[in-house]
Amino acid sequence: MSVVTIRNVEFLNNPARFLDKYKFRVTFECIASLSDDLEWKLIYVSSPGQPEFDQELEDCMVGPVPIGINSFEFETDPPNPHRIPQNDVLGVAALILTASYKDQEFVRVGYYQNTEYDNDEMRENPPAVPRFEFLVRDLATKPKVTRFMIKWDSDQAAPGLQGGQPSSAAPAPFAPPGSAFPRPNAMVTDTQEGFAAGGSVPMEGVQNNWAAASSAVPPAGSMPQRPF
Repeated sequence: MSVVTIRNVEFLNNPARFLDKYKFRVTFECIASLSDDLEWKLIYVSSPGQPEFDQELEDCMVGPVPIGINSFEFETDPPNPHRIPQNDVLGVAALILTASYKDQEFVRVGYYQNTEYDNDEMRENPPAVPRFEFLVRDLATKPKVTRFMIKWDSDQAAPGLQGGQPSSAAPAPFAPPGSAFPRPNAMVTDTQEGFAAGGSVPMEGVQNNWAAASSAVPPAGSMPQRPF
């Protein structure tokens, strides 16, 4: 079992204008003493397969962390519009929240984000050059949560899935191929939708989660198909 477990991530302004700040509250549980702070990162992925366009929106340290239920609020600027390829502005992108302890990522929470214009006319006839002031974003309600085994202060790796053995090493399922933020050598212990704990999670198709946005993003008639 991981020493730190995310219990909930609540977005405080979703849906929102594309250029609005991201505001959310993270609630997590800590079951043992930690000698160091937790590092949290927020990453925007606009173009799967093109890591040069990934944007790290925030990187912050949280601590000292007491044993028990803890929460903090996270606020950060939106992605830089000038770093998003024009063909990738509309439709599906990804927002990834990661948590690390002593430079070891132990959990990744991925949200699919749909971006579209706020009026029918521009949705039906998008301008050649994106008009970001007319864009709105909407995050999928069920995140993809991936947990990794790391070494905590006890110098023992987390035990893995309840009722079974940890999976063999595999890339982080919620990362686009070629992303700047994959975990190619990490031990994946658990991948699921949402934050419910307990029980084994099938690992079949774990490499293909990026290709299944249609099951995680609300339908939108104008949403282009993307290799997620």
